[in-house]
Amino acid sequence: MTTAPFKPFKPFKPFKPFKPFKPFKPFKPFKPFKPFKPFKPFKPFKPDKIRHQSGHGLTDRAELNLPSCHRRIYGHTPENGRVIMDGHGVTPAGVPTDRDSALACVAVAVMDDHGVLIEWSTGAERLLGYSPSEAVGHSMTDLVVGRLSETARQALGTRSPWSREIELRQRDGGSVTVDLLAVPTTGENGNSRWFLMAASRAERRPREEQALTEWAFNQSVFFSVIYDAEGRVLRVSDTAARLLGLSEDEVRGLRVTEFLQGPAYTEGEEMIFAALASGEPQNTQMFVRAPGESRAHAWDFTVCPLKDESGRVRGAWVCSLDITDQHQARERLALLDEAGARIGTTLNVERTARELALVTVPRFADVACIDLLESVLRSEEPVSRLAPGGVLLRRVAWETALEDAVSTAVTPGTVKAHPDDSPSGRLLACGVPALVRAGNADFEHWVTQLPPPAGQTRDPGIDSVMAVPLRARGNPLGVAVFARRGRPEPFAEDDLVLAGELVARAAVCVDNARRYTRERATAVALQRSLLPHRLPSQPAVEAASRYLPADSRVGVGGDWFDVIPLSGARVALVVGDVVGHGIHASAAMAGLRTAVRTLADVDLSPDELLTQLDDLVISRSADLEGDEGDEDGDVPGETGATCLYAVYDPISRHCSLARAGHVQPAMVTPDGSVDFIDVPAGPPLGLGGLPFETTELELPEGSLLVLFTDGLVESMDRDIDLGLGRLRRALEGSAGPLESICDNVLDSVLPDDPADDVALLIARTHALDADRVATWDLPADPAVVAEARKNVAARLAAWGLDDTVFIAELVISELVTNAIRYAYAPIVLRLIHDQALICEVSDASATAPHLRRARTFDEGGRGLFLVAQLSQRWGTRQTTAGKTIWAECALQETHNPPEPNHG
Repeated sequence: MTTAPFKPFKPFKPFKPFKPFKPFKPFKPFKPFKPFKPFKPFKPFKPDKIRHQSGHGLTDRAELNLPSCHRRIYGHTPENGRVIMDGHGVTPAGVPTDRDSALACVAVAVMDDHGVLIEWSTGAERLLGYSPSEAVGHSMTDLVVGRLSETARQALGTRSPWSREIELRQRDGGSVTVDLLAVPTTGENGNSRWFLMAASRAERRPREEQALTEWAFNQSVFFSVIYDAEGRVLRVSDTAARLLGLSEDEVRGLRVTEFLQGPAYTEGEEMIFAALASGEPQNTQMFVRAPGESRAHAWDFTVCPLKDESGRVRGAWVCSLDITDQHQARERLALLDEAGARIGTTLNVERTARELALVTVPRFADVACIDLLESVLRSEEPVSRLAPGGVLLRRVAWETALEDAVSTAVTPGTVKAHPDDSPSGRLLACGVPALVRAGNADFEHWVTQLPPPAGQTRDPGIDSVMAVPLRARGNPLGVAVFARRGRPEPFAEDDLVLAGELVARAAVCVDNARRYTRERATAVALQRSLLPHRLPSQPAVEAASRYLPADSRVGVGGDWFDVIPLSGARVALVVGDVVGHGIHASAAMAGLRTAVRTLADVDLSPDELLTQLDDLVISRSADLEGDEGDEDGDVPGETGATCLYAVYDPISRHCSLARAGHVQPAMVTPDGSVDFIDVPAGPPLGLGGLPFETTELELPEGSLLVLFTDGLVESMDRDIDLGLGRLRRALEGSAGPLESICDNVLDSVLPDDPADDVALLIARTHALDADRVATWDLPADPAVVAEARKNVAARLAAWGLDDTVFIAELVISELVTNAIRYAYAPIVLRLIHDQALICEVSDASATAPHLRRARTFDEGGRGLFLVAQLSQRWGTRQTTAGKTIWAECALQETHNPPEPNHG
């Protein structure tokens, strides 16, 4: 605003009596201002002189020497420290007056020791609107909004200079905030006075707007602090003061680390200086306990630089928001996510319960105990309602944050009975989680279930307990108990909801593990029942075997092995592997094993047997394609398998092998060298279309035949060649009992975590001594039958089998007669002294005989019937030159025969 040039001041006329001063209008009470940081003490000064014409105003020009500290307050910096009062303001000496400048906002007044105004300048009139006649004679306190601070009262009482920001009442009802300087002086008559100087830095907002600004700063939910350019506190909101536990006066002028200690506050101060230096906002999140709070909170911490019109950083505003609720919500979600990843990693009931305890301690609770029903651990089907008479709970897992905790109440593995009316019984019956604290009727029951510190019977530090039932698919499985001890925040209702989510997830995993354990036990029992319980005693070979089901994550597979006695003292060795795992694989394995045994009785060659088996698998797969599955929608799917079939003859030491997609077998010669027999692979069973080939070889006596499935040498992280190399090294120099060799192979070759079944069959070959075999070539003449009986009787007598001669002669007579009558030459008769007396008659005819029941008056048809009745078993097998009919008769030795030569 532009004003007219200043006119010379005319002498005052005597003042007329003025009307009584009108009382001020009542104002709404304002919040008292907080005291500013005390200024440095200064020496009192004496004004040069104050000349006035009356007691109602100041002279047109008065000179006053001010200390430098006060000159800095008002922005005046004259070299000699003198200022001049002109009735409108204070102007540095020698500086032209500019009423539009900030200096025109300075007002001067004088009051006595009682606070009554005795001088009033025109500058004061401009500032507040009261004329000298309206102001002089009235108390200065009538112009102050609110009450004077305690610092001002003390300064007035001790007549000490003081200055601070203060709000004064204006005549139009508004208010103005000024920087007020009060200096004690002495008048010309020696009376004590106070010289008052007020300076308004800028035009103030209306009172309501200013009040709203203050309220917003102090009442905001934000933690607000304003720092100067040196990182020192200027203003502190009421929220910040409450959280800090310190008033604004106590922290003004200090840096953060001067009144708060800790890494978080050090980081906050570094962010303040970074914002002051860069002029860019800084933000972070921290979890810290403020001095005025009982527990730690999560804070979103932001530092905003404060810049003037030129862009220069003049300070910083720190704003922090309590985001504890959001932080806790994120922590709950993170805990649920972690529980989903860590609980249920294995299909093991006890391991799953242990994982629940590990996830919750110490992140969620200080103590966690998991008890399960005995029926769940036995993999029995749960029931929706518990039978009356109480429940049996077994402690399967517990975890605690106490290093010296001991489980004295219920140790892991201990079974404890709970009556129906006990808290545990009621909890399982109703299925509703319970949150109990000290003073609750059930509190002691749950505390005594938890492991206390060493040397105590209960944990005295526990202040809250949650008991949550484990339920899956509406059926009770057990109880999970969580407790907190010594934490600032005990369990709340939100924690009960979170515990229910955690336990519900774990309960489903526990029930899945229970169901899998039950199914796996069934499958393993089925698998083992379908495998040989013990290998038959065979003079041809000495055999040992191992079967290991897959681990719990994969399930039982369809691997099998078998040792099948054949005619002529021969033996068949079989190893197979059905594709897939579970009950269906076991059932398919049982069908294939039965089929192999049936085809082996027919005495087919290895390649022919695999061809017949392949047709069987193809037929079964075709039947399954039209199967819609069982009631649960479980379709078994396609059946595929691999198989290795070998036939060993101890008389000729001849071995025939064929394989259908199976791994090649190993052979260990008596000198300890290992070779993998090169048998043509052939396609897996179920593909069809390609032929199988038989490999023939002669084995030295005492050789080892090693048959196995691919689970022994192959895994997801190991190539089959590496597994075969390990097997070769494990078999080199193998000697001693076969059981030890089997164990050594498994220890050396088996993968650490096998994902497939393993079947291993090791057979040591023997040779039948030539003295125990007798062979005769017979002409196609009926007269030769008598000679054949005579030769057989003589050889049986030599073997000490006199009691067997009669039966043997009848069997030989029938077999030789049939060969002469119905077949072609050459005809060969062979006797084998093995565990039984084996009688064989071979001829050149491919026609197989069959058993007939002769009628009463028939003259034929009784020969094979007699053979079947007199022998233990009989049969026929095809050969390359024709067929062989054989019969086994029980031995009835009359004296000790010579021991067989097995090498």
